[in-house]
Amino acid sequence: MRVQHAPFDEAVGKQVITPLDAPQEFLSEATREREARSAAQDTALMRALGLAHHWQRLLDEQRAASVAEIAEAEGMDVTQVRRVMRLTLLAPEVVERLVSSPDAVLEKVMRRPWPSSWNAQTQVLPGTFQG
Repeated sequence: MRVQHAPFDEAVGKQVITPLDAPQEFLSEATREREARSAAQDTALMRALGLAHHWQRLLDEQRAASVAEIAEAEGMDVTQVRRVMRLTLLAPEVVERLVSSPDAVLEKVMRRPWPSSWNAQTQVLPGTFQG
């Protein structure tokens, strides 16, 4: 077995273990996937999704009493915090498709009125990135 370390700026302490006789195609595919994950994690949409879920967790665990308290702590307007937190209501399939789409722009995702039903969300997804 051979242990490959991911570059420091991608993940601290992350290791990928591959057999010594792993085909070159496997190693190339693993490298491409790691680069794609790294690129996907660095978008405004990914940061907003992470922040929205972090804030929701603070509320769920009662570490924050309200959205207003979160907004004050973040130095943001309550309306902004609520808009970002709406991202926690997106269907998992919608989030996955948005994150993997190179056309996904946070502003357009936030502006769109999303249905509350996850099924309905997946049906409106194809037009999400058009003007």
